[in-house]
Amino acid sequence: MMTSNTDEWLTVQEAAKISSYHAEYLRLLIRQGKLNARKFGPLWAISKFSLLAYLEIAQKSDDGRQGPKLSRR
Repeated sequence: MMTSNTDEWLTVQEAAKISSYHAEYLRLLIRQGKLNARKFGPLWAISKFSLLAYLEIAQKSDDGRQGPKLSRR
C-alpha cells in the first residue's frame, strides 16, 4: 500500500476514533495487508493516508458491510 512522503502515523486507538472501527477490526485489516502499518517499539501505528484511502473505498462499496458503523444520535 502506498504512503505519502509526509504521512502521519496514528495509534490503533486514534485510528479507531477517526474511523469508527473497533481496534481489533483495524488490527485484522493490518494483518490482511489492507492498511499500511508499522511497529514503533511495542506499538503498532497506522498510516493516516492509508486509513483515509481505505475508508473512501469502503464507503463507496456496494455491499454496505465495509464502511464504518456510524452511531445515530
